[in-house]
Amino acid sequence: MAAHSLSPSFNRLLFAVKHGSLQSRCRAVYHIAQYSTAYNPNEKTFDKILIANRGEIACRVIKTCKKMGIQSVAVHSDVDSTAVHVKMADEAVCVGPAPTSKSYLNMDAIMEAIRTTGAQAVHPGYGFLSENKEFAKRLAAEGVTFIGPDTHAIQAMGDKIESKLIAKAANVNTIPGFDGVVETADDAVKIAQEIGYPVMIKASAGGGGKGMRIAWNDEETREGFRFSSQEAASSFGDDRLLIEKYIDNPRHIEIQVLADKHGNALWLNERECSIQRRNQKVVEEAPSTFLDPETRRAMGEQAVQLAQAVKYSSAGTVEFLVDSRKNFFFLEMNTRLQVEHPITECITGLDLVEQMIRVAKGYRLQHKQEDIPINGWAIESRVYAEDPYKSFGLPSIGRLSQYREPNNLSNVRVDSGIQEGSDISIYYDPMISKLVTYGATRAEALARMEDALDSYVIRGVTHNIPLLREIITHPRFISGDISTNFLPEVYPDGFKGHQLDAGERRELLATAAGLYITAQLRAHALLGAVRVSSTPVKSNRWELRAELAGGTHSLEVTKSGSVYSVEVDGGKVEVSGTWNLASPLLPITVDGQDRTLQCLSRDASGRIVLQYLGTLFEVRILSKLASELNAFMPEKVAEDTSSILRSPMPGSVVAMSVKPGDTVAEGQEICVIEAMKMQNSLTAAKQAKVKSVHCKPGETVGEGDLLVELE
Repeated sequence: MAAHSLSPSFNRLLFAVKHGSLQSRCRAVYHIAQYSTAYNPNEKTFDKILIANRGEIACRVIKTCKKMGIQSVAVHSDVDSTAVHVKMADEAVCVGPAPTSKSYLNMDAIMEAIRTTGAQAVHPGYGFLSENKEFAKRLAAEGVTFIGPDTHAIQAMGDKIESKLIAKAANVNTIPGFDGVVETADDAVKIAQEIGYPVMIKASAGGGGKGMRIAWNDEETREGFRFSSQEAASSFGDDRLLIEKYIDNPRHIEIQVLADKHGNALWLNERECSIQRRNQKVVEEAPSTFLDPETRRAMGEQAVQLAQAVKYSSAGTVEFLVDSRKNFFFLEMNTRLQVEHPITECITGLDLVEQMIRVAKGYRLQHKQEDIPINGWAIESRVYAEDPYKSFGLPSIGRLSQYREPNNLSNVRVDSGIQEGSDISIYYDPMISKLVTYGATRAEALARMEDALDSYVIRGVTHNIPLLREIITHPRFISGDISTNFLPEVYPDGFKGHQLDAGERRELLATAAGLYITAQLRAHALLGAVRVSSTPVKSNRWELRAELAGGTHSLEVTKSGSVYSVEVDGGKVEVSGTWNLASPLLPITVDGQDRTLQCLSRDASGRIVLQYLGTLFEVRILSKLASELNAFMPEKVAEDTSSILRSPMPGSVVAMSVKPGDTVAEGQEICVIEAMKMQNSLTAAKQAKVKSVHCKPGETVGEGDLLVELE
């Protein structure tokens, strides 16, 4: 493979410009913690590390490498040649085309990149080859250090069946279930009946929620066996499955462990990861509101027992399910750096990547268990290019036409691997960033998260900020009354966005009116500069009509300086601000309360799209006369979606279950679409005859593409 090198001086400049403020914020957060680690320049580790990953985690590892004076090597696919992690690294090597199997999972190409660049060690990040024992073996055979545990621990903990047996032997609490491999769908049904419903079907070699299904009856078990085995084969190259009792209404709480090669091991407190969709985490926090010191200690000690049982050395995570009585059960161990590791760094002051590098070099841990604090509170929101209105998040693709992280806010950390102009493609995980906020208390961290989400500018792709903001402001979340069933319980009919109350509706309409009049006054001023107006254009009173969510509202607006007084729906609202029409952010004060809105678009017809309280709202503002005339305009007839099936997301067609002439029942599977290695079954909305089929297995489809027509 050809090596593509970037000037070290150029990279240092780029890094300083884009990431310098992040470093200083992290230092500020760490300074708050009573116990923090400073890099010791006299402690020799490695001269050069290759990062066998992409995106935000590659950037995260590179930051610590730079802090420790270590040269970094990035690998990338051809479509990632201009990615941020490539620009940040001291060297970069292309390892193949876009599909992960031909690039980031291409061991031969990565091994060649290691030889070409002379890297002494490899950090795998998470995902891809991070828990692949064959990769670790190949590195060891060539004298290259794997920054992670040894192959025995990877194999033992990577196989869910073996790990459960080891956990039992180490006196770690485990979930009742079948300890062998499930061979067929019939076997799965038999085992499920013996265990008792509900059951969890999951990939033996899996993780990240892929290859995992919950079954409540025999039919769901057969379907779950089929989808889980297919997803497991696609994601991990291993279709083996296991079945265990599903603990209803549990919390998902994990313990961060850190161990060295000398038998020392620590637990670095817990992370609460119960807010999930499709078994993938959405919002995490540290510590958990649920654990008392005794339960925390018991979980931590069992996590360390398990790590020591497999002679673990590196950072790792032991995941538990915790029931309402604080009984906890071993779920799995992830033998890698976890996605949500930043919140542990915030409350302990430890740089986990630095610790992994030290341990890989053979150094002893610097700390004792009593040194590890819980200092403050940290919350992480996973910002995805996803449509939260579709199954709480189906992938979205596109180019980031505008992108601005809320780096100006205090105690906010954004771990990202993208920039304005970056593409979100179908080939990789749709994560945009990990947004982390820190505070002395949970209330502080939550308030900062609200501000950060409101100030996060993302254009060009659909994103899940509306869902994230609703989660962190929901009364159940604020009170800590959560479980892994939080989303389906709070939104049983699916996520619909923020539901405005009467006061919020008045705020939104008043803001839209102020924005509309500001734009009109600016337009008059510009026009007046090139011609003499025969009528005065100055005014301080307007009668307007606003259309919002099918309703029409009358507004009377007066202006004094930068303050608009708006009478609407029987109430009066005062809105003030700088009203900068060129800025994506719209900081305003509404009746004395500060708000940050975003204006996504305005057009000549009076339509204004605003992001308010996280959710997008389309408001149409018209003059009284224009509103009266608008009543005579014809309306576009909506498409009859019951007779057609369109793809809800970009992806590839895995299976087509019908053909023209077939009769389908309501709810019957029509086809299966795979996106980001997750398979989604699409069903018929009604009983009908198939008129035509517009795709076939193996084809790539875009969001909204027509798949099947029904008569």
